[in-house]
Amino acid sequence: MTALLRDLREDLRYYMLLDPSAERRSDIILFSAGFHALLFYRLAHSLWTRRLRFLAKFFSYVARILFSADIHPAAQIAKGVVIDHSIGVVIGSTASIGKGTLIYHGVTLGTRRIIKGKRHPDIGENVVIGANASILGPIVVGSGAKIGANSVVINSVPSGATAVGIPARIINDGSKESEQDYFFEESTVHAHT
Repeated sequence: MTALLRDLREDLRYYMLLDPSAERRSDIILFSAGFHALLFYRLAHSLWTRRLRFLAKFFSYVARILFSADIHPAAQIAKGVVIDHSIGVVIGSTASIGKGTLIYHGVTLGTRRIIKGKRHPDIGENVVIGANASILGPIVVGSGAKIGANSVVINSVPSGATAVGIPARIINDGSKESEQDYFFEESTVHAHT
């Protein structure tokens, strides 16, 4: 239980860093559905790793009903991930997400084929995934990448790159500044991570 609380404290710290509407920790703890979905995932994942699969699935089911987020308890989500709005977020069982990643509403980390084994994406650290983006299949989104809103990503995205569109294409490979940021003004938040 101590590791669970430690992870939640780190999640809370990142919410304060990455969510501009977060004025107080108490606001996040009491009113953030994204934080609540993450809390239920952390509890379910803890149960899953202890082979208490029925209880893990139960807590995931409750989170689906309460927060409209479908996060499989077997997914690997590092501490310090922020789900800005939980509505419509789907994270598959073989997905992994690195520290400092910011996920907006409606994001799917899904599969392209019904197969056993690895079938969901691996997301690096400090990635921004825009609203309603779908990242599909056993691909890699490198650290510091940005995925535009409503994009459908079916190929790996290099670290620091920006991918937008359907299907997503790289518009900035991370080696140079792009003229337009498709998300928001560049934040200095990730410099603190």
